Amino acid sequence: MPSTEERVRQLIADNLEVDGQPVDPSLSLSSNLADAGVSSIDRVAFARLIQQEFNVKFAPEHCAELQSLADLIQFLDTNAA
Repeated sequence: MPSTEERVRQLIADNLEVDGQPVDPSLSLSSNLADAGVSSIDRVAFARLIQQEFNVKFAPEHCAELQSLADLIQFLDTNAA
């Protein structure tokens, strides 16, 4: 079974774009999606995907609270069903 990090990176690669180009899934774990240029609307849609994929309550506000991909992965490892 893929790790949480691998699953998150795959969701990024499959679902997020900036200026019509896919977001590089090899973003540093210290990066966040806003810094990568992902729009706020796309971050809200991504939050919904995270909620569905990991069966966890994940509101769009979490996107603002979690400062990096590492924070997101830690959140999911702690809270996912």
